[in-house]
Formats: sequence, structure tokens, C-alpha cells
Amino acid sequence: MTFIKSTALFLVFVAIFLNGCSTSSPIQKYSESKSYFSGKPTIISEAPSGVDLYRVYQQGAIGFVSIQDVRQTAEKRAVEFCERQGKTMRVVSEQLSNPPYILGNFPRIEIIFACVDKPKTEQPPILGDVQYEKLTNLKKLLDEGIITKDEFEREKGKILSK
Repeated sequence: MTFIKSTALFLVFVAIFLNGCSTSSPIQKYSESKSYFSGKPTIISEAPSGVDLYRVYQQGAIGFVSIQDVRQTAEKRAVEFCERQGKTMRVVSEQLSNPPYILGNFPRIEIIFACVDKPKTEQPPILGDVQYEKLTNLKKLLDEGIITKDEFEREKGKILSK
């Protein structure tokens, strides 16, 4: 029984050790690096014009790691890279290894991405105290049935346009 426990413990240790030994490359400019794959990558979207493209490569240490985990790690690295530049990551293309993941064919992925400007979000207008008070009173009049919905919308538009 002790032999079985020690063997199981040893196998768990080896699995944890190998899992921690995944392979990854530094993030490099696409134009200055070579692919870790042969063949053409799957195109996800058009490359944005006027921005640099980058390449990130990630490989699991063993065949028991899912390709989704490997992808998640690679994407996280790319997102963090772009966030340090104040931008957002946009995947242009990717290439995956094909199963079965045995005999050294471990799950791996290469992602080509761009760091693009974050989309601008419209800020709601900031209401002043007077505008807020007028809107509150207008809503009360609507709730009490003193004015109609059309009158409320018309007056609300006037208040917000000022």
C-alpha cells in the first residue's frame, strides 16, 4: 500500500513539474520573427492598416493540457502586452497544433495580433443640479397624471438640450 501511495505521489509531482514547464516565446513583431508552424495560419480578421502586428507562441508542457488552456495563456499575454500600451488586443490570425497530443506533439498555438486603440465610449451628459431637479419634478408630474407621456418627453428633451 505504501508503494502505491509513493508511486501516485511521484506521478502527481512529475505531472505538476511538467505542467509548469510550458514553452512560450517572447512577444515579437510579426515582420521580424518566424513562425513556429509550417503552413498558413487561419485568418480571423483583416489586419488593421497602419499598426504593427505581433506574434505570440505558447505550448503546453504535456499532452494532457487542453488547447483551450494554452490559447487562454497566449491570449492573456497578448492582452497584457497591448494594455501596457494603453490599447486593446485584436486577433488577426492563429495557428493550432493538430491532435492527437502524444509523443511530443503537445498542444500549441501561435497568435498574430495587433494592438489597436480602444473604442471610444460615449459618456452620458453630466446633469447639473438644476437640470436634475427639473427632471425630477417633471417625472413627478407624469406619475401624478398631470402631464401626458408626450408632454413629458417634449419637456425632457428641452431640459437635456440646454
